[in-house]
Amino acid sequence: MPAIQVSDLIKTYDGKPPVEAVRGIDLEVLEGECFGVLGPNGAGKTTTIEILEGLLPPTSGDVQIFGRHWTDHGDAIRHDIGISLQETQLADKLSVLETVTLFRSFYHSGMEPAEALRRVGLQDKSAAWIKTLSGGQKQRVAVATALVGNPRLLFMDEPTTGLDPRSRRDLWEILTQFQNNGGTILLTTHYMDEAERLCDRVAIVDHGRILAMDSPGNLISQLQGDKVIEFSVSDDSAAAADFVAISGVASVREDSDRFCLSVADPHIVIPELLKTLESRNHAVASLTTRQASLEDVFVSLTGRHLEDDDDSTDTAV
Repeated sequence: MPAIQVSDLIKTYDGKPPVEAVRGIDLEVLEGECFGVLGPNGAGKTTTIEILEGLLPPTSGDVQIFGRHWTDHGDAIRHDIGISLQETQLADKLSVLETVTLFRSFYHSGMEPAEALRRVGLQDKSAAWIKTLSGGQKQRVAVATALVGNPRLLFMDEPTTGLDPRSRRDLWEILTQFQNNGGTILLTTHYMDEAERLCDRVAIVDHGRILAMDSPGNLISQLQGDKVIEFSVSDDSAAAADFVAISGVASVREDSDRFCLSVADPHIVIPELLKTLESRNHAVASLTTRQASLEDVFVSLTGRHLEDDDDSTDTAV
């Protein structure tokens, strides 16, 4: 049985004109996998997640969590899920242990609060007030509150936003351990490296629809070139069309002040690229090669980087 089954999900907000936040999404999250939902602000991903969490009713479509509907089995579903938001407001003058104990009281069954703190590495901070914790420690407390009910399914909404690299890695380990113990994770993130590191499959969402859904590796392989040549020139007269005909180039895109070529064999393409640049009197300002990434997939599908919309707000996020 899938952990999550969604068929033709639609959500429309009233207005003049109405806002179509979700426009017919179908997806299936298998039990035991980590599934990522990627999309810019306004794409409809947060609306979709809030419907899956039972926080919003859909306009139409079918949503099942472990084969059950929110309308008929809401209480049972709540005891099977844990939710960790991008920013959880916790009471400053409660201790870490008191906070997790409070959340444990919301569930019929679950783990001991001390065990939840052990799993997130905060057993030494159990007596500390929330207000004394660092940002990374507060986020781990939030994860502990999601874990203390011993959920089968964990919703993680931008869990590492604003964390330092060490805190991000610590949280990755917590999520990996949860999945290794049989748990299912639905993850939203603005970090492509995080999605590649954690997710078995991802769905790329934009304008309320799923543009692509597969494992990160399979999505990257569909670029028809697992390497990327990035370069810039010292003048602004170059155009992407100048490089399309180079043998071995699968695709070309112009990205801000640089060009990105998707290729399979950089060592073959680079000499031809340099000849083309010389013939058109373009001086090379910089040139690097790298592995293709999920970020390249996202840009090829949406025409922009995921982080481009980080500072914007939208009710359909």
